[in-house]
Amino acid sequence: MGIVYVVQHGEKERLPGDPGLTARGREQAALAAEWLRDKGLRAVYASPLLRARQTAEALAAVAGLPVLIDARVTERMNWDGSVPAERFFEDWTRASADRDFVPAVGDSSRAAGARFREFLKEHGLEECGTDGPIAVACHGGVTVDLLRTLVGDEKVPETLLVDGVPSGAITVFDGLRPVSIAETGHLAGLETGHRPG
Repeated sequence: MGIVYVVQHGEKERLPGDPGLTARGREQAALAAEWLRDKGLRAVYASPLLRARQTAEALAAVAGLPVLIDARVTERMNWDGSVPAERFFEDWTRASADRDFVPAVGDSSRAAGARFREFLKEHGLEECGTDGPIAVACHGGVTVDLLRTLVGDEKVPETLLVDGVPSGAITVFDGLRPVSIAETGHLAGLETGHRPG
């Protein structure tokens, strides 16, 4: 099976719509890129949202590759300002608790996990033509949705379910099997959990 490095975008500006990375977020993207430098990436994908594209640009630069955009790895919900922030966060919480709840803006957790799984099936498995690892710059919510889809809620660490994936963290998959989460240069087993920042 093919290795897929799912990179949580760096810290973003706290604005509605399609905000980019903060200075700290650019540093986090650079650290993730450095971690992936010698991994032999054959492709770098990103969500269409700016923060993911900017993170992917750092990854692609060290690998000498272009950034390929795929909407299947975009966040479950993105606050665009069309609903009040309070409503958005209420919907986020409800969609996290009830995987089939469809919020006012975005997808259900189950739908987001399923579309990301389809992306992995297409791009991450050896039998589909993968000849080397790929990196995917995306979002914490959809990464947790994917983990819940692949291994079930009971096997996803509570800290990920509550706090999400830390900015700049890398979740490593071997095909459709999550292997580990790399955070600031060290590997932590998926089953051990960690405190996201």
